[in-house]
Amino acid sequence: MLSTQTIKLVKDTIPLLANAGTQVTDHFYKRMFSHNPELLNVFNVSNQKSGKQQFALFSALAAYATHIDNPSVLSEAINRINHKHASLNILPEHYPIVGTHLLATLEEMFPNECTPEIIAAWAEAYGFLADLFITQEEGIYQQNETKAGGWRGKRRFTISKIVHESDVIKSFYLKPVDCRPVAQHQPGQYLAVECQAEDQAYRQIRQYSLSQSAKSDHYRISVKTDGLVSGHLHTLTEGDEIDAYPPAGDFVLHINQAPKVLISAGVGITPMMAMLETLAEQKTQAPCMFLHACRNIEERAFSSSVESFKTQLPQLQTHTWVESGAEGAYSGLMHLAALKELLPLFDGEFYLCGPSGFMAFIKAQLIELGVDEARIMYEVFGPHESL
Repeated sequence: MLSTQTIKLVKDTIPLLANAGTQVTDHFYKRMFSHNPELLNVFNVSNQKSGKQQFALFSALAAYATHIDNPSVLSEAINRINHKHASLNILPEHYPIVGTHLLATLEEMFPNECTPEIIAAWAEAYGFLADLFITQEEGIYQQNETKAGGWRGKRRFTISKIVHESDVIKSFYLKPVDCRPVAQHQPGQYLAVECQAEDQAYRQIRQYSLSQSAKSDHYRISVKTDGLVSGHLHTLTEGDEIDAYPPAGDFVLHINQAPKVLISAGVGITPMMAMLETLAEQKTQAPCMFLHACRNIEERAFSSSVESFKTQLPQLQTHTWVESGAEGAYSGLMHLAALKELLPLFDGEFYLCGPSGFMAFIKAQLIELGVDEARIMYEVFGPHESL
């Protein structure tokens, strides 16, 4: 456990960090990549350029400093980060590198304020957190490695089939080159894919939601043609090979008899397809609603597949919102008040996936309608953000 003095000294730096904002994490990343450029094979360069990664790290530092005397408050966030780290194959030897540059950043940015005692306190606090992460992530690695069809590290896959789901989304069916079974995943989890796009000096890893229920011989990811790696994947053809890490993620469908409401926008539909197919295979008798929003009908994916599940899920209700309007769909943004009498507001589970702004918009509506926040689950693409 951390000493009382360490906790006090770390908390004393909260105003310092708050005033500096993301300048701290921007300095940290520039310093780390200049000394350890090999880590550019791990970190998302697109999120670095957009500032999302810096903001996410700053938020994490601030949260840890705030709750350092009661870290259990952060258990859900830590678990989510553990899964992201496992999908990126973060190893114990990476943590001392990060710690070295974090402490050096504090010394360089705040030479007068960060006394040797404060640096020592942050070193102790970081070491405590790093040990926690290393232990929990090793548990994920061992679980992935020992389950049937599982593995540790990267594994080579062949693109066995490509299906155009809409004007902007393609599904990639991935079979392992070694022809052995693949590990079962929980509906809602993602697969981390590693490749090197043309004209890029470093390999990149991206997480893509698995868009099918668990199969024994292949995975399916469905990718929107947007971004460095996603754009690269759209140039590949059947027979090409990529590397992938075991499925990960804590945004998963709860297998119970509670009514389910699956709410998505754009390519956020992908984990919902895995959830819906799993519910259909189990022939669940609980009510289920599938709500989806898209910009236009050309970008709407899986519409016929969703409707086909009604034969196995007779209680399934589907509703679609299209910004520019379309026959058989709501026009404009997704306003849930129109469905107030149909939604299981007091006993249902609500699963959200899509752009952060969309999910925040939906979560606010659900809370206003009386839904308990504990029954609202969500997945964020990229660095974790709070809604």
